[in-house]
Amino acid sequence: MKVILSKKPKGVRIIEGFPGFGLIGTIAIEFLMEHLDTEKIGIVEMDDVPAMIAIHQNEVIEPISFHYNKKYNIVLVHAINVGKNMGWKVAAAIQDLAKQLAAKEIVSLEGVGSPNPGSSRVFYYSTKKGLLKKKLDQVASPLMEGIIVGVTGALLAKQSSVPIIALFAEAKSNMPDSKAAAEIIKALDAYTGLQVDTGPLLKQAKMFEQKLKGIVSKTKQAEEISTNKKLSYVG
Repeated sequence: MKVILSKKPKGVRIIEGFPGFGLIGTIAIEFLMEHLDTEKIGIVEMDDVPAMIAIHQNEVIEPISFHYNKKYNIVLVHAINVGKNMGWKVAAAIQDLAKQLAAKEIVSLEGVGSPNPGSSRVFYYSTKKGLLKKKLDQVASPLMEGIIVGVTGALLAKQSSVPIIALFAEAKSNMPDSKAAAEIIKALDAYTGLQVDTGPLLKQAKMFEQKLKGIVSKTKQAEEISTNKKLSYVG
């Protein structure tokens, strides 16, 4: 797994959203890429996952790519497919990215299951204690208990000199949840000051939800085809 960059802006804030519960992180990153003026500055080459990409509107969508916004000096990590059980390796790649760009912090966007179907709460956790209280307590609550899996869990478990801030939005199910993604964007905006127009957010997030459903569905189908081919060769 290798990070390849065409540009190396310094002192950036990295915002990542990987496919997880409700696809919250992925939908949120899609929205930010549409809302902000970004350019692709790199990708992650992965040899441990099936060789496949997605094509959407005649454009290649790599499994993991990096997009830079100069105005706010942020790098968005866009992820569609990270393979199975690759959390530790992907987290190492994000740490490598942070090192190369001398990142000031990493912000993770995640979805969590909600015991109340109508709830849309947002929680946060930070490795830099006391950093978020004034900015986020109006829109989020500190995460007191929970199990964090995937890339965000691996990032929090690894030793890192770069502060990590994780935002968690309650999702109604494991299906793409645009409402929860909208709530996490509001919390992110309260912390970062990206000046996101939250008025049309739900409508746009719904569009991203449909787009991502299609891409993720096709990716899963491609994985199944690849697995079946491998099994046929073995058998």
